[in-house]
Amino acid sequence: MSEANEETVRAEVRKWLEANWDPDIDLVQWRSTLADSGWGMPTWPKEWYGKGLSAVLGAAVESEFRKIGAIGVARSGVRLLAAATLFEHGSDFLKQKFLRRILTGEDNWCQLFSEPGSGSDLAGAMTRADLKDGKYIINGQKVWTTSAHHAQYGLLLARTDWNVPKHQGLSYFIIEIEQPGVTVQPLRQMNGHASFNQVFFTDAVVAPEYLVAKLGDGWKVATTTLMHERRGAADGIAAGPGQGSKRVGKAYDQERAEIAITMEPYRWYPQRAGRADLVIERAKAAGKNNDPVIRQEIAKLLTMYNAAQWTARRARAAQQMGRPQGPEGSLGKLVGSHVARASSNVHTLINDADAMLTGSDSPMNGVIAEILVSTPAASIAGGTDEIQRNIIAERVLGMPKEPVTGMDRPFKDVPKNTVS
Repeated sequence: MSEANEETVRAEVRKWLEANWDPDIDLVQWRSTLADSGWGMPTWPKEWYGKGLSAVLGAAVESEFRKIGAIGVARSGVRLLAAATLFEHGSDFLKQKFLRRILTGEDNWCQLFSEPGSGSDLAGAMTRADLKDGKYIINGQKVWTTSAHHAQYGLLLARTDWNVPKHQGLSYFIIEIEQPGVTVQPLRQMNGHASFNQVFFTDAVVAPEYLVAKLGDGWKVATTTLMHERRGAADGIAAGPGQGSKRVGKAYDQERAEIAITMEPYRWYPQRAGRADLVIERAKAAGKNNDPVIRQEIAKLLTMYNAAQWTARRARAAQQMGRPQGPEGSLGKLVGSHVARASSNVHTLINDADAMLTGSDSPMNGVIAEILVSTPAASIAGGTDEIQRNIIAERVLGMPKEPVTGMDRPFKDVPKNTVS
């Protein structure tokens, strides 16, 4: 777009904000106005709460919001993963029902993919959805589900056909979490947090109109969700949860409260990423900044850390130019795991045995110890390192696909990772 077009858009959004933005307005009321105006998600289509602008002009709109501190639409948690998935695969009914409330923040979401016997092998999901009396009846179990304890809706992958190969028998649903057939139980982690949940379904009900795409298209839809999730993981290397503005006003107060609730499960995510940003500070504090071996390890780590950030920026630039989601998310996800492990090793070298201490007399009040027990999650969450390597090998390098047995057999005949 030309500079004149950008200036026109900037002038238009500035005029609209001057007429509508009020820091003392109720947050949901403000976001409702914002969603209906199209300025909250200006790159979305006009018929779905957007302006149909390019990514470049969308970034210009966001900069005008930042200039005056105006609050944007709700973006935290799984909301935008749900929106991206619905945009690509959802019916008009689902878009109409959920997109606006995603932007206003009235609904919280969770992602119901992993199971005790099918984490990396997501296509081996055993949770079943059986059509009875015009409704889908859900039975099974999901695990590692962030935010299920306060979600109203979940993105559910379930098996609807056992007589076809495993990738073909899955379907994708939106399920209401707050119903009698759904039980959510928190899982306590070794770092002391309880970010994840296990979710049990016992004759839970999903209306047929909550099926996303067609019956049996679940794997295709789930792949869309995962590509967006991995790109988000690549963008978030060493990034912590947002804090909200410190400005004064009712809307700011409500936004800070919303962020505190929504982002609570993610408080330890900076430690999961390894906190490479702390190594120089810690080396100086521990008197190790002149140790030649430690200096060399720090240099290796920061080289990889900065290269990962540059890769993430290239991925964001591609997204802003309108390119589709691709395997670059897997590249960023994999290098993030390497950064996390290398950071953990460097923090151990710097702090010696003190790295294992927690409490007020430990390095950084236990932050270093939390890093050490949290970084293994970086190689598991959002798809294991092994899965990312397969994606990179097959989709980027063009190598032959890994041989998998049972791909052409009905799923009911394939040996399961369960006890009979």
